[in-house]
Amino acid sequence: MEHNEPDRLSAAQMAAVRRSLANGRGALSRRSLLRASGVGALAAGGAGILSGCGIPPAKREAGAAASSDYSDQEKLINFSNWTEYIDISEDEKSHPTLVEFNKRTGIKVKYTEDINDNVEFFGKIQPQLAAGQDTGRDLINVTDWLAARMIRLGWVQKLDASLLPHAYANLSPQFRSPDWDPGRAYSYPWTGIPAVIAYNIKATRGRKVDSVTQLLDDPTLKGRVSFLTEMRDTVGLTLLDMGKDPAKVNDADYDAAINRLQKGVDKKQIRRFTGNDYTSDLDKGDIAACVAWAGDLIQLQVDNPDIRFSIPAAGYMTATDNLLVPAHARHQKNATRLIDYYYELPVAAQLAAYINYVTPVAGVASELAKIDPELAKNPLIIPDEAMAAKSHSFRSLSSKEETAYEEKFAKLIGA
Repeated sequence: MEHNEPDRLSAAQMAAVRRSLANGRGALSRRSLLRASGVGALAAGGAGILSGCGIPPAKREAGAAASSDYSDQEKLINFSNWTEYIDISEDEKSHPTLVEFNKRTGIKVKYTEDINDNVEFFGKIQPQLAAGQDTGRDLINVTDWLAARMIRLGWVQKLDASLLPHAYANLSPQFRSPDWDPGRAYSYPWTGIPAVIAYNIKATRGRKVDSVTQLLDDPTLKGRVSFLTEMRDTVGLTLLDMGKDPAKVNDADYDAAINRLQKGVDKKQIRRFTGNDYTSDLDKGDIAACVAWAGDLIQLQVDNPDIRFSIPAAGYMTATDNLLVPAHARHQKNATRLIDYYYELPVAAQLAAYINYVTPVAGVASELAKIDPELAKNPLIIPDEAMAAKSHSFRSLSSKEETAYEEKFAKLIGA
């Protein structure tokens, strides 16, 4: 089956990219929830990179063909990650989990923080991948939409399950089978990134806000509600509130969700659509309730006990950042061993304690409690079973669908 990918993003997709870069997920530091949006966030010059390097049509035949592996001869892993997305020592000169991995295995990890956003990074590695060449990287960490695209293109190595005993055993059920990688044959998640409802209890005069219906229809919140400029989060939560599954969304469902949000705009229930700039308004109480990113809330609550969050009964949206071994990587076995290492409970706890994201590793609470008991009880880091069961993801979209959906969403938010 062939999957033809377009040479460049459509105008609607590029508009979504610029929104994310200006004040969406792409504008945040990684610790405060840096994640590229559904089509990625372009750093300076990124648009030029993207338009200059088309993605050719490719045929997926069960992933990338196996290439020569030098893991036994070369005890090395080249690992590309985002900035501030791993534990670091007090003197900021080393990463303790990587140091321990080296002591245990003898494998040296050359760790590089060279991912600033998904699209720019893809522009760096696409020419080598298209030419069937080694990218110089054995392990990369990219957001779900880009992971899906790379798997479709056949530019990712299928993982050796025999080297992943901890990962297979400890992967949380909510992350086990995304539609773009059923059974996790090619990827394992590094973190989960939830979009939930947040509110300022002082601004709501003690009232809890826990549904999109309240956000859109509660007259006491009129003019003090915001939704996000990230399409999958805002529309996904609205679909869930309407009893629709974002993982199975069709055009009619999508249009119904857009129309419902449009009514909220028309009657001035919705104050505005925001990127990360909702945080200051929520903190001050100018925004009483909103759709928010969980990583922001952990930090806001440190200084403002009036900031609360809720998980709608209908469910919430979660995206993931994911570890992949690129096609033609030189040290596939070593890289796979490192993936498995981060699914050992003590190691997963050490990582979660530093980056404060949803850990994809089940059973880590007792280990995290040894480091920080409060973090171990935080459902935005370790969801309980009930919360995990409410997690949903937006299905993979074709380029044609994404263009159409982003155009409609841009019109809604006035972008």
